[in-house]
Amino acid sequence: MDIIYPLAVPKGRRLCCEVCEAPAERVCTACTVTYYCGVVHQRADWNSIHEKICQLLIPLRTSMPFYNSEEERRHGLQQLQQRQKHLIEFCYTVAQKYLFEGKHAAAVPAALHSLRFRMNVHGLSSVELVPAYLLLAEASLGLGHIVQAEEYLSQAQWTVLKSTECCSATHSLLHRNLGLLYIAKENYEEARYHLANDIYFASCAFGTEDIRTSGGYFHLANIFYGLKKLDLADTLYTKVSEIWSKYLNDRYQVLSRVRIQQIDLLGKRFETDTGLDEAQEAEAIQILTSIWNIRESTSDTAPQKTVFVLKTLFMLYYLMMNSSKAREYATRAFSLAKEQNLSVHEQDAIEELLSLISAEEAHPIT
Repeated sequence: MDIIYPLAVPKGRRLCCEVCEAPAERVCTACTVTYYCGVVHQRADWNSIHEKICQLLIPLRTSMPFYNSEEERRHGLQQLQQRQKHLIEFCYTVAQKYLFEGKHAAAVPAALHSLRFRMNVHGLSSVELVPAYLLLAEASLGLGHIVQAEEYLSQAQWTVLKSTECCSATHSLLHRNLGLLYIAKENYEEARYHLANDIYFASCAFGTEDIRTSGGYFHLANIFYGLKKLDLADTLYTKVSEIWSKYLNDRYQVLSRVRIQQIDLLGKRFETDTGLDEAQEAEAIQILTSIWNIRESTSDTAPQKTVFVLKTLFMLYYLMMNSSKAREYATRAFSLAKEQNLSVHEQDAIEELLSLISAEEAHPIT
């Protein structure tokens, strides 16, 4: 039974919904420490994040056991804090992944969990809360709730202003989300200002050619594309494609060298991977697929650029060990190269990618 009976709740204790903080009427029967106002929010939280962390919440939301010594008590508190820090990052990554996949409603419960754990660990005014506020702002924008997004962004801005320890990476994320807000409000001049600041702070933190800086270039390109300033948009889309292509190809080269060493030393193959977390992989897919869709509409005038993005998508999916999608993009690139009579060198390079997939399928990783 997941209904809460008021007489069973200790006097003075108020049970709140995990999603909206309204008075709770239901409890998760699996963990018995998470409450909801009704079925709708219980189902939303379960589908978003609760199913993944249900059992992990039990030691965080029940009374600490009695310890025989001060040393044991300190050790117990350290373990509790480590669990909370793990859940901060896990919930944050899950929420980010949902956002890049366009699942804005699903991102909200995961982002709320990340925010609450941050408050428990870092306090109510810490700059560590800002990334969670920004996730909630972006999710609100995606749902069309602009006023709600502005509230979260105001909270993030105020927290940053009060802090003397805010890093460039956090400033970058703040300006990126402010840029997205002004895009939604169709104030493109203000949006460009904030995205330019996003690129500046991201460049300070990671460098101008880092994949974490590429998001600012991408959103700025989208503004120019919408304003029909196609030359500027094209330049920025090319830069984003080149950043991701370099990262993925460099990653492949590193893994290839390690793989050779593994085969020589251990007689077994080395698994392929992107070096990205799930949210970053989702971001790469979203950005590169969007650029490909734009490039495809102009493939007659610039087929090389379309082929370049397709080859980058191939490498992404190849490193993600998704051979069917990798083959799909390599085949598209090869067909376009032949159709547009691109150089023999270009066609041969794409054929090498197809042979790479064939070799993987003939000798799957075990």
